[in-house]
Amino acid sequence: MGLPRVTVVTLAYGDEAVLHDSVSSVLASTGVDVDVVLVDNGCTSDAVSTLPADPRLRVVTPSENLGFAGGVNFGARLAEGEFLSLVNSDAEVRPDTLAKLVAVASRPEVGIASGSIRLASDPEVMNSAGNPVHVVGLSWAGGLDEPAAHHAEEAQVASASGAGLVLSRDLWLRLRGFADEYFAYHEDVDLSWRTWQQGLQVVYVPDAVVLHHYEFSRNALKMYLLEKNRQIFLRTAYGPRLRALTWLPATALDVAMRVVARAQGWSDENARAHRWIKDNSSWLRERRTWVQQVRTTSDRDLVPLLTATLDQQVFPLPRGAGVLQTVMRTYWAVARRLV
Repeated sequence: MGLPRVTVVTLAYGDEAVLHDSVSSVLASTGVDVDVVLVDNGCTSDAVSTLPADPRLRVVTPSENLGFAGGVNFGARLAEGEFLSLVNSDAEVRPDTLAKLVAVASRPEVGIASGSIRLASDPEVMNSAGNPVHVVGLSWAGGLDEPAAHHAEEAQVASASGAGLVLSRDLWLRLRGFADEYFAYHEDVDLSWRTWQQGLQVVYVPDAVVLHHYEFSRNALKMYLLEKNRQIFLRTAYGPRLRALTWLPATALDVAMRVVARAQGWSDENARAHRWIKDNSSWLRERRTWVQQVRTTSDRDLVPLLTATLDQQVFPLPRGAGVLQTVMRTYWAVARRLV
């Protein structure tokens, strides 16, 4: 019996200073039969054109920048492996990483295997040990800046990190991949939640190491996409009762986000995000109908995956916000019993 075949989809956009190292690390993987589909989503340097020729590497170029979600969908259509992997173009995998992720993703109860995403600048420090999901739809890199030794145990997580994961191609097709409408950010949360809705686990694999050249940034476009996509997720992924019980805190966050956007200078992008939601109400209804129809697991079973506490390292909160965190936790402790 041959080695499991894995197609890795990665995207190129912008300067791509680490692309050569990333592709080389993937092609050097052991324990799997690997090939790479590289989607040139708008590389502005010669990083793509100067990649060494390799029969296992295929470069495809869409007619426009499709974003992360659309770009992965574009590349995944060409995948031939039994397993599909996503590896960021600014990340490097260790030789045994893909094999370890495949071993976990092969278990019948598992849908997605998520890597131990480490900071390339300090591989003993975490970038993500799986991503928490807040009841209001926010998500962030779990375990950011914490010692990797604190995340040495395999664990079920709410969401995988799109920087390095593996799932079967059959599951990808069943889930219809990402929704192109996400463009970038939050698509991995949506995919993970829908995996859980299929009765399959999302599992963090501590010894499947991915070294990520991570740079945290905030800009107007990113804030627009994060807010738009959070709204998409809430409106399509949550069932009726869960949506109703999270409406109050989600609405309170909407108000708070408007205040923060005004203070930080991205009010126009916040308003644009909400206009997108309004203008695409028909698509949202269709998406919601399909997502809820194909699920096999109830929200009641998925509630334990959600958290009511924001990570203040990722989301700096103003003075006195600790009281609001306490109120949120108290509210959710009661509301979750009604799901």
